[in-house]
Amino acid sequence: MTRPFDSSHLPDVFRGSVARKAGLITASQLRGSSVRRLFQDVYTRADVEVTHELRCRGAALLAPPEAVLTGRSAATVQGVELAKPHDPVEMVVPEKQRFGPIVGIKVRRTEIKPEESKPWNGIRIARRTRVALDLLLRLSPRKSGWVRRLRIGVPDLDQFMRAEKLSDLLLNREFYGRRNRGIRLARHALRLSDPRAESPPESEVRIVLAAGGITATPQVEVFSRTGHFIARLDLGDKEHKVAIEYDGRWHNTPEQRAHDRRRRRRVEAEGWRFVIVTAEDLANDFKGIVDAVWRARRGAISPLTAPRPGQEGVRMARV
Repeated sequence: MTRPFDSSHLPDVFRGSVARKAGLITASQLRGSSVRRLFQDVYTRADVEVTHELRCRGAALLAPPEAVLTGRSAATVQGVELAKPHDPVEMVVPEKQRFGPIVGIKVRRTEIKPEESKPWNGIRIARRTRVALDLLLRLSPRKSGWVRRLRIGVPDLDQFMRAEKLSDLLLNREFYGRRNRGIRLARHALRLSDPRAESPPESEVRIVLAAGGITATPQVEVFSRTGHFIARLDLGDKEHKVAIEYDGRWHNTPEQRAHDRRRRRRVEAEGWRFVIVTAEDLANDFKGIVDAVWRARRGAISPLTAPRPGQEGVRMARV
């Protein structure tokens, strides 16, 4: 009986060709179950958890020294987890540099100044202001629908700005005076960004509303007439007293639904109306979300805003 190959002597990420030359592994063992392929000629041991950071280090083994890890990948490596383990590794290289294409690595050729990055695992990694820029430049202008692109880029930027405590003022210096491909969309996204957003869906809802001509402020605090704090809203239109909230799947438990009803009744007692957006709405009903907020602004009474069974006393515009 053939003994299984013991891969414990191998590093957690390595190039197969290099390991073979060093006599650490054979071609047939590279095809076995003791190792796992990350990219062409790049492997990890089967006992190692595959994270995005591990895949970034694997990609660095293939990239030229001038390559810069950036975008969602650099954010994740530096502690802001925007990329999932098997998302493409994002890099930029100088315009004249030949590198790729490689399955699993997304490479853009664009100008990047030496001071915008620092050494990392044999290549370079973008500094935080450049990461913020590339979170938006990664959105290809060729893809249809500018709103769709903003719904991808702005939530990433909101989270990154919040985690890194970046201000619009600081990023404005990075975004202006450039001619990179896609910079106009990036500047527009920066104007729409707001680090007060606490989740990507909240950011998406805000972008959908902005596209419909509605400005909503994240994390609006509601106080009673006597000055007591009542609630903090996902999004609020203070002028018209419209609260817009995203109900993810975690809101579906009986306990959470009961809590939401009590909280929203207290807010409604201060003259606010609610528009509740679900994941299905956000995925499929762009127009419905905007229309519901406009109706709530006008205070229109309709089947959508009338209380439903189990929600007595709660007027919610449902989209």
